[in-house]
Amino acid sequence: MELKAKRSTSIKALLVEDIEVCRLVLSTILLALNCEITLAVNGKEAVELFLEGKKFDIVLLDKDMPIMTGPEAVVKIRTMGEGDVKIVGVSADDHAMEAFMNAGADAFVPKPMRREVLIPIIQEIINKKKNAMV
Repeated sequence: MELKAKRSTSIKALLVEDIEVCRLVLSTILLALNCEITLAVNGKEAVELFLEGKKFDIVLLDKDMPIMTGPEAVVKIRTMGEGDVKIVGVSADDHAMEAFMNAGADAFVPKPMRREVLIPIIQEIINKKKNAMV
């Protein structure tokens, strides 16, 4: 499922979250930051999107999901050679940061996620894309 911000931007975000309320909250934050969002409910769906050739600027993954966890998905995505995508682990679990960073994630954000924490991450991606165009 894809959600698009009113003002289109070139930031493509993949949100991987199995809890509907969390998906809604994170989607609202991402849309407010003018991201185009694709939703997945587990790590396996996220990996399948990459296998289909989909490209994302940022992936936000929950840790504990059915079928495939966030850290497991990070390992598979990185193994496919997806080194340019910014992968951010998201969890309320105290030990999640270590699991995500060991798997190859670029950053970790604790739940509940706040907009002001995500803004600099999105801004970094925007700046990187602008520099790549020059």
